[in-house]
Amino acid sequence: MIDLPDPSQRWRCAGCGNLTRFDVTRSRRTTEFWHFDLAGEHAVDDTELLEENVESVRCRWCGRDDAIEVVARTDA
Repeated sequence: MIDLPDPSQRWRCAGCGNLTRFDVTRSRRTTEFWHFDLAGEHAVDDTELLEENVESVRCRWCGRDDAIEVVARTDA
């Protein structure tokens, strides 16, 4: 499992130096309030995130998924 960067951090590919393009695979578990109109169409009025897991992060430039690191934004 890979950590999501917090607001003071970002991902970086240690292989090629990419800071901006990543393919992220994640799973989320949510509870949603669905509101249906009389025609049967729905809108999601509220979503509560219960759990989120980042399963993989792959560099879009070089394709590596074994070199992704979390770095401070000021160090990038």
